[in-house]
Amino acid sequence: MIRQGELVEIDIEDVSSDGNGVGKIDSQVIFIPHTVTGDRIQAKLIKVKKKYAQGRLEKIINPSNHRIRPRCIVADKCGGCKWQHIDYQHQLEIKKNQVKETLTRIGDFTNFEVEDILADTDLGYRNKASYPFGVSQNGNLKAGYYREGSHQIVNLNQCPIQDERLNPLLAEIKQDLQELGIPVYDENTKKGILRHLCFRIGKNTGEILITIVISKPSNFKLAEQAPIWLERYPNVVGVTLNYNPKPTNVIFGEETELLAGRLYLKEEFAGLTFTLRTETFFQVNTTVAESLFKWVIDALNLQGNETVIDLYCGIGALTLPIAQKVDSVMGIEFDKVAIELANHNAVINDIDNVRFVVGKAEVVFPELTTIADIVILDPPRKGCQPEVIESLGKMKPQKIVYVSCHPATLARDLKLLCENNDYVIERVKPADFFPQTTHVETAVILTRR
Repeated sequence: MIRQGELVEIDIEDVSSDGNGVGKIDSQVIFIPHTVTGDRIQAKLIKVKKKYAQGRLEKIINPSNHRIRPRCIVADKCGGCKWQHIDYQHQLEIKKNQVKETLTRIGDFTNFEVEDILADTDLGYRNKASYPFGVSQNGNLKAGYYREGSHQIVNLNQCPIQDERLNPLLAEIKQDLQELGIPVYDENTKKGILRHLCFRIGKNTGEILITIVISKPSNFKLAEQAPIWLERYPNVVGVTLNYNPKPTNVIFGEETELLAGRLYLKEEFAGLTFTLRTETFFQVNTTVAESLFKWVIDALNLQGNETVIDLYCGIGALTLPIAQKVDSVMGIEFDKVAIELANHNAVINDIDNVRFVVGKAEVVFPELTTIADIVILDPPRKGCQPEVIESLGKMKPQKIVYVSCHPATLARDLKLLCENNDYVIERVKPADFFPQTTHVETAVILTRR
């Protein structure tokens, strides 16, 4: 019988959905972070339960063929990436298997095939970065990602998974803010001003937005500093200030003020021009998102006479490309700013067969009288609300497209949609929007029987 505090040798046989290595001792399952299938390791048991145990990696006895040297100097400290030690091809295999296993285990699906995962580069892919501020022991301003499982900030001056054109800005802007002497917001005392430093870049245009998130208005000369950044960095098209006074881990507040340049950047995506703001949602991996959305459009085999409803539509990143191929589209989104941008994006691309509606999907969708041929779902990680699933059961569109960033809620919702034998899974396509992490995006097409 294993005991807490015991040192054990374990062969890692698999990787769990949350990214930890999985091994067994006498049929007891043990989870060990920072390991990979094929490792033989020594671990210290830090938590022992009746059905499972958790261990801490102490020593690698025999490394797996899938183990590589991390390409980030703080990979062992920073919580931004969990899989820097795993070769990229194996990361893709794990994610594809995770989608299949989750749809089988949670969704009870058996007759389906998971297609090859879409992927591109494994570094430099992020078009957006948000760094919380902190103060070092010697009083200097720091910004970075949280240490895994904590709110201790690992100070960064560059990050290998973000677009490399953002790296020069991080250290220099951090130094400028240090010189301005703005007090850092403290999560415990709720005092201070500086909360986050955020960048967004148009991967295909190179345009950059800088956003400083603060807790309340201040007179620390940010308005005077902003034009200096605009002049120093030719690709920076706007500097904005976002106010977030709430004691929450949500990064952005509801109010954003323009300090210099413009509130938005322009990006070329799926053959169209889009305007993006820092605080509005847009997929962080531009290249793979383009590939997945093209796959969706191709897989639907559109004839040009379809009526489409796009729930959780955001700024119209999938709505507008599809609108070019069908008769009409309605996009529904609760974020008013996103809908403003979506409408603007439709205008600048001369797309006039689309209508955007502000509101929560679970409120607006059940009230619609429109009968759609195709409904697109791209909900947040928690999945679709019961009202949405119920309304789909009543409307019974010919096809449902479900784009998900969380296999477990995807499987749960697909099971509900298919439980009356109304729909069958036609195709499943995973996509790696988040290399070096455990997250996987998946698009599923359901067809009415």
